[in-house]
Amino acid sequence: MRTRILIMGAAGRDFHDFNMVYRDDPSVQVVAFTAAQIPGISGRRYPPELSGPLYPDGIPIEPEEDLEALCRREQVGRVVFAYSDCPHADVMHAASRALALGADFELLGPARTSLHSQRPVIAVSAVRTGCGKSQTARWIVRRLRARGLRTAALRHPMPYGDLSQQRVQRFASREDLDRARCTNEEREEYEPYVDAGSVVFAGVDYAAIVAHAERESDVLVWDGGNNDFPFLVPDLHLALVDALRPDQVATHHPGETVARMADVIVISKVDAARPEDVARASAAARALNPRARLVHAASPVVLDDPGAVRGRRVLVVDDGPTLTHGGMAFGAGYVAARAAGAGEIVDPRESAAPEIRAVLERHPHIGRVLPAVGYDAAQREALCRSIAASRAEVVVSGTPFDLAKLGVGKPVVRARYGFAEASEPGLGSIVDTFLAERGL
Repeated sequence: MRTRILIMGAAGRDFHDFNMVYRDDPSVQVVAFTAAQIPGISGRRYPPELSGPLYPDGIPIEPEEDLEALCRREQVGRVVFAYSDCPHADVMHAASRALALGADFELLGPARTSLHSQRPVIAVSAVRTGCGKSQTARWIVRRLRARGLRTAALRHPMPYGDLSQQRVQRFASREDLDRARCTNEEREEYEPYVDAGSVVFAGVDYAAIVAHAERESDVLVWDGGNNDFPFLVPDLHLALVDALRPDQVATHHPGETVARMADVIVISKVDAARPEDVARASAAARALNPRARLVHAASPVVLDDPGAVRGRRVLVVDDGPTLTHGGMAFGAGYVAARAAGAGEIVDPRESAAPEIRAVLERHPHIGRVLPAVGYDAAQREALCRSIAASRAEVVVSGTPFDLAKLGVGKPVVRARYGFAEASEPGLGSIVDTFLAERGL
């Protein structure tokens, strides 16, 4: 009999692990995925165009809260945990739920789930969401392009739409993002690349994605999601540690794994953190991985028009995932608004539409900032209504996508996180040495 498997996921690693390990294995049958973290994912099916001939009807995606009922009904013998940025205790609670039903509980590792590329791969990961992966990855891409190297960024999956249409996604312009009907969360990740003239790949089937990217690239840069380990075998692996969260280096899965496997650990945001916290974060990283090179980096925040903010009533909108499951109380927008001398930071709860208020209530740690959520059209519209109804005179947006394009009814001033080296030798010399060793 085929072993009956249920995969716990969040529309990302779960699909990748299925494609890599289970799709063509006749000895197992994946009976369902469960969905967490991302709203609106459950109730769909992983389509037969992606699931392969062993699954002619596709695979249902069910809510994670139905785990026990699904396991009993489908006679599940193995539960596979396949999503990221979870406290270690939460992973073991999931294991206990599976074990109590008599099922095995499994975590798939990099050896079984990582693709091999014909091109050199630089991977950027982190121990938590919101450490600064993307600005670091974009800085590396710019450095490679300045050397004349054809470079593609491969982004961790964000398949929130029609999965069969998202097998391979290539974005080189804002028009590409519009045609794909990207959510706010997708635009946060893809838009800064295309605005800088770079190409970014994403989607569902990463074997096909890598093959497409290799055809037009000399080097691939993996821009990880949450705190997951890479989908590709890295030739140079960076792991970011947030100096503002020095106690969260080894608290979340699989962030601790990432820190232990990295070639280079980057202590980020050293310009914003207390020196003692930078030291604590560095010591924790060295304790986990003494063989890794350790460098420091700053995350300077640049406000497009500080004069438009000074003395005004300001509503701050910050990066959604960083605030929600990333656990941060605020982001770049709040930092920039305070530094620019905003007269008042307006509480977003005063004008939050019901859909947005529900997000804030689910994440009570969030401060006086509005998360830029928008996983579907209704949530995007609710975000716009919440902003338009605010008594703020101006909006400071710390989200990486162009919030003003949504039509929020108020002037928007953008705040952008950057990347700057803060140690010598720094990340640049490590990247340059890596390229020289490969004749690039």
